[in-house]
Amino acid sequence: MPDDPGEVARASYRAYVDKDRDAIEALIAPDFHFTSPLDNRLDRDAYLARCWPNSALLAGFRFVDVAVHGEYVFVLYEADTTSGKRFRNAERLRVRDGRIVEAEVYFGWYVPHPAPDGGFIASAG
Repeated sequence: MPDDPGEVARASYRAYVDKDRDAIEALIAPDFHFTSPLDNRLDRDAYLARCWPNSALLAGFRFVDVAVHGEYVFVLYEADTTSGKRFRNAERLRVRDGRIVEAEVYFGWYVPHPAPDGGFIASAG
C-alpha cells in the first residue's frame, strides 16, 4: 500500500475505475468521513454503501491535476461514464499514515460544458 499522500489518492481513484472493492477498503481509514454537496460527513460504512455502487458507472478516468500540501491532496479529474458522458470534479482528500481519513467533494460539470462559451444555464433550484 502506498504511503505518499499523492499516490494514496491516485490509488483510490484507480480502485473505482478497476472496480476493486478490496483496494478501496484498504485505502480508507476506519475513522474516514465523506462530505459532498449531497452528503454530510458520512462515516466509512455509509460512504461505501452509498458511493461504492457508483464505480459501476465509471468507464474511464483522467487526472487533470493532483497537488499535495502536507497531508492534504487536491485532485481535479475528468471521468467518463458508461453512458458516454464525461464530467469534471474537484476533491480534497486528507491522508494520514497511508490511508484516507477525510474526503470533500466539490461537484463540477459535464465535459463539454452544456452552456455556450460565455453563457450560462438557468438554475433548476
